[in-house]
Amino acid sequence: MKPLVLTMGDPSGIGPELVAAAWAARSLNRLPTFFLLGDPAVIADRARQIGIDVAIAECDAEDAASHFARSLPVAPLSHRFHDVPGLPDVRNAAGILEAVERGVALVAEQKAAALVTCPIAKKPLYEAGFRFPGHTEYLGHLTAQYFGVEGAPVMMIAGPDLRTVPVTIHIPLAQVPARLTSSEIVATGRIVARDLHGRFGVEHPRLAVAGLNPHAGEDGAMGTEDRDIVAPAVAALRAEGIDARGPLPADTMFHERARSSYDAAICMYHDQALIPAKALAFDTAVNVTLGLPFIRTSPDHGTAFDIAGKGSARPDSLIAAVKMAGEMAARSALHA
Repeated sequence: MKPLVLTMGDPSGIGPELVAAAWAARSLNRLPTFFLLGDPAVIADRARQIGIDVAIAECDAEDAASHFARSLPVAPLSHRFHDVPGLPDVRNAAGILEAVERGVALVAEQKAAALVTCPIAKKPLYEAGFRFPGHTEYLGHLTAQYFGVEGAPVMMIAGPDLRTVPVTIHIPLAQVPARLTSSEIVATGRIVARDLHGRFGVEHPRLAVAGLNPHAGEDGAMGTEDRDIVAPAVAALRAEGIDARGPLPADTMFHERARSSYDAAICMYHDQALIPAKALAFDTAVNVTLGLPFIRTSPDHGTAFDIAGKGSARPDSLIAAVKMAGEMAARSALHA
């Protein structure tokens, strides 16, 4: 299998130290081979700052495997980073985006098996003219550019005990009812069912679809969206042969017994999906992008500027993201 390609995210956040810590724990966690698209000086300085002994090997993707056992392979970016831990810098936007684009290109060229991205901060990217809501939407754009097909990115938060998928993501809560449509729920459910089967090895995926309103609307008594939008979407998914049920009251979907009855929860908005996922597995949940012709995972947390460079950031979620990407890539290669 080809190595995985990692990006260090915003260099002012905890990304650089997480990559260093993950490489240092590679043997203990049996991590697949990976290399970093980043700034070798930044990763070396941050590793020293937090007391991790990491040897850096500047190399191309093709040479990463030969270095991985002894050194962290780093493919240098053309844009260098301004590294001040905890202080995001708009000048770093070009390098951050270069890493993501090159990562997608390397997977498209089959020089890397999967892409793992460390967290970015949206504000400095927006200040530099970035026109996408976030990582996920940008990956959808790059899919068309490098794979020649339109991406339909769907965000899944996957932990050991729960997988959740929000239908609407980075929009204000007040806008959710107006933006929610049956067709969007159906499209999301199709992608989740397909990728649970193809990339996670779930033979017959079971989807639990949350209602939008308290008590799933109580047949219109607490809002009509569940009756008029969510229920028809569930019926459409079932008509296609997908094992979906709902709308279900969200407040009773996430206890242990309920979780055992489905493989993924389709949620109507960001926090409905991410609160239970993070409550159950804050340090080990993984952000997985479904609906793309390549594998992409990411730690399920942000840049954590407040603790950058202090040595207190835990690499657990990045390690989980690397392991999951490797497992998905191996499964895909087996069925290619």
